[in-house]
Amino acid sequence: MNRITDTILDLLYPPRCCFCRKVIERQAHGICRNCREKLPLLKKGERRRMLDGGFVCIYPLLYNEMVRESFLRFKFYGAVSYAEPYSAILAECFKDDPFCCDIVTWVPLSRSKRKKRGYDQAELLAEGLSSLLGLDCRKILYKNKETKTQSLLKTGDERRRNIKGAYSLCDENTVKGKKILIIDDIVTTGATLSECCRVLKKAGAEMVTAAAFASAE
Repeated sequence: MNRITDTILDLLYPPRCCFCRKVIERQAHGICRNCREKLPLLKKGERRRMLDGGFVCIYPLLYNEMVRESFLRFKFYGAVSYAEPYSAILAECFKDDPFCCDIVTWVPLSRSKRKKRGYDQAELLAEGLSSLLGLDCRKILYKNKETKTQSLLKTGDERRRNIKGAYSLCDENTVKGKKILIIDDIVTTGATLSECCRVLKKAGAEMVTAAAFASAE
């Protein structure tokens, strides 16, 4: 019955590559062969950078034009199905290098932005990644105030000042003594992830590691 349903759905809404938008087979898992070969994937030793505060951020891709065009559809235009192939790409970072954590969480949108958009793209990535790696996924942080859009600020100092104090814990007891992996979508200066990592560490997390789908720097 499922195969019949899938066939009907494929006829009505054929699966498309999340990068080039060409029609693909369901078995391609969201990415056509041509785009998979062109992805700006980083080698194992290149997949990390240091954030302010000494935290590590892990990411599989460079944020080039190919990734950007796809990602904007995911973030702003409701292409939530992209979370599945994106999460699979991100999961490869951890399959090559055994990783231990207790909880996967994400950098949350403000309440108003989430309501307007209808979903939180970082949450979708965190849920997809945790499912693939067999890890617990929970909401740990919430954004306690509206801030200026980080991408509109020119310098790292402006971004750090803008985001400072913007995140709070949902429940401090969830964090104490735990190893936390926090997910964001794109890391640019790293100011937002650094601030979230700082809040988690200050609350008593044993270890905090960050990860993102791609890095713009």
